[in-house]
Order: sequence, then C-alpha cells, then structure tokens
Amino acid sequence: MTSVCVVGAGAIGSLFAAHLAQLDDVTVWAFDVSQATVDAINRDGLELTGKASVRARVNARTSADKIPPCEFGIVAVKSEYTRAAMRSMTAVFANAAVASVQNGIGNEEVIAEFAPRVIRGTTLAAGHPTAPGIVHFDATGGTWLGPFEPKPATTKEVGILAELIDRGGMPTHAMADARGAQWTKLVFNAAGNALGAVTGLSVGQLGDDPLLRPVVDGLIAEGAAVAAALGITLDSDPGAMIDEAIEIAYGHRASMLQDVTAHRSTEVDVLNGGIVAAGRETGVPTPLHELMVALVHGVERSWI
Repeated sequence: MTSVCVVGAGAIGSLFAAHLAQLDDVTVWAFDVSQATVDAINRDGLELTGKASVRARVNARTSADKIPPCEFGIVAVKSEYTRAAMRSMTAVFANAAVASVQNGIGNEEVIAEFAPRVIRGTTLAAGHPTAPGIVHFDATGGTWLGPFEPKPATTKEVGILAELIDRGGMPTHAMADARGAQWTKLVFNAAGNALGAVTGLSVGQLGDDPLLRPVVDGLIAEGAAVAAALGITLDSDPGAMIDEAIEIAYGHRASMLQDVTAHRSTEVDVLNGGIVAAGRETGVPTPLHELMVALVHGVERSWI
C-alpha cells in the first residue's frame, strides 16, 4: 500500500483525497484544522458532487501526531498557512516526497524548509465546499507535477504520484520541468481571480464582458512578459484558457471571490503579488497587477 497525506481538506485538497481514495492500493490521510470537517469525513466519508459523484473513505485528523509517516504528501492549504501546516507535519513527512498544488508561487520554497524532497505542482481542477466534508466539483482540469529544482523529489517519485492521481480519476502529467505549467496557471488565475474578487463576477462573466475582457487580456500580457523574462515558456495560452472557462465553467466563482464573500484573507500576494515581485526582479513593468493587489487589499481593509 502507498500512503498519501493530503494537507488541507478544503476544496482542492478534497478533490485529490477523494479521487486517490478510490484506489485499493492507496491509503489516504487528511490533515485539517477544522474539527467539523474532520468529524464529517470520518463519520460520513468525503463527498464530491458536481463534475463527479464520489463518496470516499479517508482517514481525517486534526492532529498530525495521529497520522503515521507517509510516502507522499499533497499540500493544498492557502499559502499563508503553508509554514504552520508543514511545521506540524514534520514527522509525517520525514522521508516523504511532498507536492504543492496551491495557488501562486513561493509555496515550494516553504515546503522545502521541512520536507526532504519536494514536487512542484499545479492543477486546474476547481471546486467549493458546500458543507463540512462535502465539496462541489466545479471544473475539471489537468494536474502537472515535476521536481522542485532546489530540493527535488526523484523522477521515479514524481511519476508514481502522477500515476496514482491519474488512475484515481484526475488527469495528471509527470514532467521533467513543471515551471511552464505552474506559470501558465499563475497567469491564468491572476488574470481573473482579483478582478472577480473586486467585481463579484464569475469567471465567465469576466471573460465575456466587453469592458472587463480587455483588462483580463492586459493582465495576461503582463504575466506572460514576466515569465518570458524569467526564461519560462508557458505551455498553453492563458487567453484561450479564459475562453474555455467561459464555455465549461461559466458560473464558477474563483477562489479569491469565495474568500472575499466570506471575509477571509485572500491569496492576492502570491498570485498578482507574485507576478509583481518577479516583474521587479526582471525589470518588467506590471502596473495592472500592482493595481489588482492594491484593490483587493482595499477590499480586505473595508471589513475592519
């Protein structure tokens, strides 16, 4: 049996945990700080609705010392909680290959402080919780995994984890270099998440609005220019991805809009802010992304 521990039983973490738990040769653990979520998963199973109808048996815990050492980890918490979560999971991941499937950039660097081997990951799958232990699967999409260059997992480990996730029902690709995939999603997400957060509009509404779509396109252009300056080639066209999202997930409310609606802190600093920081390092101007960072933080301050 292969053991996998998913850190964070929110929307994205639940998608991975539930699909992996379909496999007879995988034991899935989940670590989450929400007692209500953990209790619901242990009592009723982890349920997915929407794009998939799944009820999976997952071993959920709120305390990391009740989880045995695992061979693989998948980190799906919000970026601001990465360090605290990984500090708790040090013993569980003492000899593990740990992947990030989080939004933005900079998460792998934090994971590498605590895990011996790290996998750079990105996913286009999306969902939202509807009740403790229940997640609505909003949008299917690929997942890409590759070694994190400063502290890499082995090629074999990347391949094993990708094969397990793929066999569980989420299309996943093992890569020698996953930076292009990661930046493609970063540019795509940063173009829509912050705008959705400040306007309240879904992905589809943003994409087909004649006044807002040029802003989306401008954000994409800035992000692509920064990636090019870093020597990273995007593996697909983020603009085409927006068009596809209009067709297949028109009403999806991006994660940053979900956070704003619930008055939770957002991940704007690792999405748009990550592009701004990389732009400063490479000398590429990013005024639209700077504006998005300022506007979203302004929304957050309005709750105080």
